[in-house]
Amino acid sequence: MSNPKIEPSARELEVLELLSRGFNSREISEQLYISANTVEYHRKQLLRKTASRNVAHLIGTAFRTGLLEIE
Repeated sequence: MSNPKIEPSARELEVLELLSRGFNSREISEQLYISANTVEYHRKQLLRKTASRNVAHLIGTAFRTGLLEIE
């Protein structure tokens, strides 16, 4: 069974990176100069696109699929 290619937007990738560093929606919104509701929207889109159940699962999926890399 193969996974479809995950294609997050540039902003979703920014949100994903900050989520992986432990920032919450409010902190991310302040760093990216967007509303916390917009951050939540991007987070939900990422969960949907990766078929993840929660943010921990999302981060794991992002590393396994190469969306995130260990620095």
